[in-house]
Amino acid sequence: MDCARFVLRKNKLDTARKVDPPIVVRLLMAKLKITQIHSTIDRDKKQKRTIIALGLGKLHRTVIHADTPQIRGMVKAVAHLVTCEKVDE
Repeated sequence: MDCARFVLRKNKLDTARKVDPPIVVRLLMAKLKITQIHSTIDRDKKQKRTIIALGLGKLHRTVIHADTPQIRGMVKAVAHLVTCEKVDE
């Protein structure tokens, strides 16, 4: 995962657990504003699921996500259905 790191307890690999990055790191990440502009009617099931996973689903709904490679890949998969712009905070 891009934003997560693994922490080992007692130096044993089998007890590794994922830990979220500190809140400061998450606040400093760039943000993307994603808006759905086209319907998912007559679209592939995979594209419909991607739209739902992004938190969209209705026309002109807007969400803000961290600018990560995973989100960028999802936006690229449905680029013909959404608009995407960087948000400066």
